[in-house]
Amino acid sequence: MIKVIVKAEVRVTEDINKVERAIRNVFNPVNILITEEDNKRFIVAEGEGLNCLQKLRSLLRNERILDAARSIFKKSIEGKTLKFHINKQIAHIGRLSFSAPEHESPLGPITFIITCSSPEKLVDWLAPPTSNGKPLYELEDADVESV
Repeated sequence: MIKVIVKAEVRVTEDINKVERAIRNVFNPVNILITEEDNKRFIVAEGEGLNCLQKLRSLLRNERILDAARSIFKKSIEGKTLKFHINKQIAHIGRLSFSAPEHESPLGPITFIITCSSPEKLVDWLAPPTSNGKPLYELEDADVESV
């Protein structure tokens, strides 16, 4: 089973609805919570299965960043977890750009934490290898749903 947690800090200068919209532009959550940790507010969105990642998958193709995404994803695998960060401001306008965990964006990143039995297979579904920018293959949802 694929479990996804997407988390973004809501800075004091930010509108919480805009941060939520940024998350929803790249992720289909099942549940969204507002939490506080160390006097900071966070939006935490949760999802399960491939459906919650369909927007992200489509954006990777629309933005033509499959190779960059694949490289970042491969480096981001630790055990059964895939963890990466995207730019919150870019996500707000419905685009996608990867980010460092901190300090690259003044408003902080959106962090994805994906747990599944085969992160490598999930990476193949999200961002397959390409030739001249075109995917060499596309895995069907059924090929990946059980990971």
